[in-house]
Amino acid sequence: MTAAQIIGTVFYVGYLKPASGTWGSLAAIPLAWFVWLIGGPVLLAVATAAAFFAGSWATRQIIATGDNHDPSEVVIDELVGQWIALLPVGIGAAVMNASFWALWPGVLTAFVAFRLFDIWKPGPIGWADRRGDALGVMLDDVIAGLFAAVIVLIGARLAHGG
Repeated sequence: MTAAQIIGTVFYVGYLKPASGTWGSLAAIPLAWFVWLIGGPVLLAVATAAAFFAGSWATRQIIATGDNHDPSEVVIDELVGQWIALLPVGIGAAVMNASFWALWPGVLTAFVAFRLFDIWKPGPIGWADRRGDALGVMLDDVIAGLFAAVIVLIGARLAHGG
């Protein structure tokens, strides 16, 4: 295994079947919690940016060796998108001085909303996916993560008022 394959598959999670993207998104949740536990939402945001750049590199390396522009085993894009969707949860937990898991409805909402947007690919998510390159592989999940983060924020607003 090369470094690109380890990063791109998120330590082999991308080889889990069926629905490797869902497995990648699920694996991202405890990893996000661990990063948040170490450094709060700031470290989660920095780690998300770092994962985006590492994932872009790894994806470029992996697709250069085959015919598929978006191999199913590459799930680093799901990790990045899921972490973006979870950022409002991490920020909310830090502001409330609460456990990350105390905001479990937000975690669940982030997961479901991200998977729905990633599968459905409306508007700019679909545009990014159709680019057919490593940046498109990463960007469609970044945008899906942003859409899901908005849903998390709307859900928090509805649940908590204000």
